[in-house]
Amino acid sequence: MEYKMTIAGLERSLPLCKITEDLYIAAFIMFNDVEITEACATELLKQAPDFDVLLTAESKGIPLAYEMARQSGKPYIIARKGVKLYMRDAVIVNVKSITTSGVQTLCLGADERKWLEGKKILLVDDVISTGESLNALEHLVEAVNGNIVGKFTVLAEGEAADREDITYLGYLPLFNSDGEPQ
Repeated sequence: MEYKMTIAGLERSLPLCKITEDLYIAAFIMFNDVEITEACATELLKQAPDFDVLLTAESKGIPLAYEMARQSGKPYIIARKGVKLYMRDAVIVNVKSITTSGVQTLCLGADERKWLEGKKILLVDDVISTGESLNALEHLVEAVNGNIVGKFTVLAEGEAADREDITYLGYLPLFNSDGEPQ
């Protein structure tokens, strides 16, 4: 089963993936799709407020954050899924996302924190669904005394589209076991 949609003026067919017996989600993957990544970054930047740095969670938001950084000339930081050997004095938060089994860790080391402290930060991700990854990023920004000036995503999935605190390019419904939008 697939779901066809137009994103940033480009048509894509997204495969439906089973989450539970009665719930399927459409998989939007920016990896390997340079055309969609560039187009989405362009459209999101048109709506972005003034910012100093972009922040995303590892890993699906990386292509978008990179391209937005490239187009804007601003730096981007990645909240890693685990503490790496090079990270000193890491700030760590835990997150449970709909697309990942189990609890994940997101963290920033001292070097990454220097880029964020006191800065105007634009949070970016490919899809916001439950908002748990976004919440984790918000906690990281709070811990490093940054200032969130916007929360941007390509697609708002399900009830995330009702949120007034995010900016998105398109709505992505949830699906039943027959592949019909709920």
